[in-house]
Amino acid sequence: MKRSGFSNQGGSRAGGNGPSSPNSPRPPRDGGRPGASTPRTQGARVQGGHGQGAHVSGERPRAQDGRADGAPRAERQAEGRSEPRGGAKKPTGPKATPKPGMLYGQHPVVAAWTNPERRCKALLATPAGLELMTEAFAQAKAAGLARPEPTVVEREALDRLLPAGAVHQGLVLDASPLPELDIADVARACGETDMVVVLDQVTDPHNVGAILRSAAAFGAKAVIVQDRHAPEVTGVLAKTASGALEVVPLVRVTNLSRALTELQDSGFFCVGLAESGPKPLHALDFPGRVAVVMGSEGDGLRRLTMERCDALAHLPTQPPIGSLNVSNAAAVALYEVARRR
Repeated sequence: MKRSGFSNQGGSRAGGNGPSSPNSPRPPRDGGRPGASTPRTQGARVQGGHGQGAHVSGERPRAQDGRADGAPRAERQAEGRSEPRGGAKKPTGPKATPKPGMLYGQHPVVAAWTNPERRCKALLATPAGLELMTEAFAQAKAAGLARPEPTVVEREALDRLLPAGAVHQGLVLDASPLPELDIADVARACGETDMVVVLDQVTDPHNVGAILRSAAAFGAKAVIVQDRHAPEVTGVLAKTASGALEVVPLVRVTNLSRALTELQDSGFFCVGLAESGPKPLHALDFPGRVAVVMGSEGDGLRRLTMERCDALAHLPTQPPIGSLNVSNAAAVALYEVARRR
């Protein structure tokens, strides 16, 4: 699906396990070095938040030579445990940093390959990855799109190009960025009852990607972010968006308050989602165009952003859960707006 008409985290916090004392160290063996450090039993710092379990940050007791068991170097060597001179770890070599235009995974690569607004530079694929591209190859050819010949590589070569754990499905595409749009472009492309999403300092690429996917599913025409407080368009974001990046433009603005004013001048009713909203979202009337404004996880909407909105509303969640992850909240809100169109 092509982009039509364009030229181109407040989550609830969950508690975790309480602090626990680290295991007592083994006493040094005969001949061990004196002065081994003693374990810390107080002052351990508990960390947690943003939906992750709390954990204890402390230090394992260590001997002076850096080993936790306190055994002298000669004794460890006698046990057959060799180590590099000076205790240094064997270097493994740095992993290549993926380029911003490097897309990976079936849905992002297929969507970009068949998008006339994308300039594709190189496609690296395993034999299995090429099979996933069969239909996309035919579509691009039928549309007369200039596309490079794929390069067949081993899976390990793709693993080295991408972040650890990236699910590339045998496909990596080097593509130029999409053309940049502004609020005026969005306003011109929107109909009388269309909607857009505005994100106030949502910085997690997984959340932004998931919101793009929901925006595409429920017919939103753009996702608008503040440039300084939004993630770059990387393969991680595109992978999470699952092809929606090619359908819904991600519009970056310098000043979010000014962007809201421009939307209002173009006939958009700006509704901010906040727990403090006096009415549930379903109780509001949506006249004409709508901009759904979402805040970051934890802090929510900033004061100035809330003041710029035409109305504030909340989602009717039930205790003890007071709020949702921002991407889930966006999906619910977009469904509610789309349901009334």
